[in-house]
Parts: sequence; structure tokens; C-alpha cells
Amino acid sequence: MEIKITQLNELQAVAKQLLATHADKKIFLFNAAMGAGKTTFIKTLCAELGVQDSISSPTFSIVNEYQGNSGLIYHFDCYRMEQESEAFDIGIEDYLFSDNICLIEWPDIIENFLPEEDKCVRINIFVEDGDRIFQF
Repeated sequence: MEIKITQLNELQAVAKQLLATHADKKIFLFNAAMGAGKTTFIKTLCAELGVQDSISSPTFSIVNEYQGNSGLIYHFDCYRMEQESEAFDIGIEDYLFSDNICLIEWPDIIENFLPEEDKCVRINIFVEDGDRIFQF
């Protein structure tokens, strides 16, 4: 599925569509260039999931935990990870197999820890002339 938006206020519709299309999934992988809007979209997605907390990028903490309507949500930013062992050190497998929602920015470094492909949703965000294109 591909959705193109031209305004930030359209993110909510994209979040609703993503959640409706992949209601059975728990792991969402966000791939996009720096500044493409991964964290901004995750904030909207978390709002749709009932998170009342302030949402921020976990760039330095690696993982943030939020309470949603249906349980815990883990938000990862793996950008600063340089080796797989760093993911292992934070207990990435415990998070991924917890049956809670995991929202993961920059997931390439943890590829070997991810469950089978059918358990994950890959979201690509492209910037084109200031518009955002979401593929999932």
C-alpha cells in the first residue's frame, strides 16, 4: 500500500490505515532518511493507540516505553547502535517477543533479532518535493 500526503494533518489517516491494515502485527519497522518524519509519524501512531504520555525520540536512551489502550508500546531508535551486541545488551529479544507493540526506527542493525517477516510490518517513508510517501 502506498499513501502520499501533503499536510501534517493527514498523518492521522495514515496511522489509522496502517493499524487497520496490519491489526495482527506487533512489530513496525520504520525506514527513511534522516528528517523524513519517522518520529513525527510514530507520535501520531502512538496517539491512535491511546498513548497519553509525551512522545519523544529515544535517540540517546535507545528505547522509550509508553502505556497505550491495549498495553505497553516500545519505541526504539537504533540509529546510534554500532554493533548487534548493543541490541543484545539492552535485551532486544525480550522486547520483540513480549507481545507488546514495538515501533523501531533504523532497524537494520537488529535484523538478526527480528522474528519471521510475517510478524513485522515495514514502513518506508520517502520525501518527494516536500510531500511524504508512506509504503507499507
